[in-house]
Amino acid sequence: MSERGLVIRDLPVGERPRERMEQYGPEALSTAELLGIVLRVGSRGESAVRLAERLLSEFGGLAGIARARIPQLSALSGVGLAKAAQVKAAFELGKRLATSVEGPRAVVRNGADAAALVMEELRHREQECLAAIFLDTRNQVLRVRILMVGTLTGSPAHPREVFKEALAQGCASLIVCHNHPSGDPTPSKDDIALTARLVKAGELVGIPVLDHIVIGGGRYVSLKEAGRM
Repeated sequence: MSERGLVIRDLPVGERPRERMEQYGPEALSTAELLGIVLRVGSRGESAVRLAERLLSEFGGLAGIARARIPQLSALSGVGLAKAAQVKAAFELGKRLATSVEGPRAVVRNGADAAALVMEELRHREQECLAAIFLDTRNQVLRVRILMVGTLTGSPAHPREVFKEALAQGCASLIVCHNHPSGDPTPSKDDIALTARLVKAGELVGIPVLDHIVIGGGRYVSLKEAGRM
């Protein structure tokens, strides 16, 4: 047993997370057990669930794992490149599901609706990212897309890039969104100035900018609702 990683089937039947999930549903499993299923195999002398517990401890929970990059995850003893890639793939699928607009199209009625579409994608980013929510004539979501990724201190944004994509999507209006890696969603002077430029450009091309959402941690600020645009 010491020559290979323990797999989930090495555990007693009553402790196997896959069997427990089948019987009771995923809601009955702990975070470590769910992560252990993703990892599938542990390291020498420890189960996948125990390895998952170490991952959660090392990176401060799920949010820390979501922020971590593959080299950081793979550096933890027992993880390696393959398991790190599995974990990041699972997180990415979760983010894509959270922002999915398949089936009946989501309708954006206010800042909370817009923030919900981008919150999981942007809240853990270590760099500033500019995203856009493209809407039809009934404020139904056509697509949510990240347009630009900046540095730790800023995101280079130009109206040309935003409206090039808006025209390609054939949208009637749009909402721009970006994150503050600091966790504080308070709009800066640069955020307000960018919003003014985008609004003006939208007026020129006939695609109005309805709002600018700033994401920080698990919070957001709508510049429209805050009277800043």
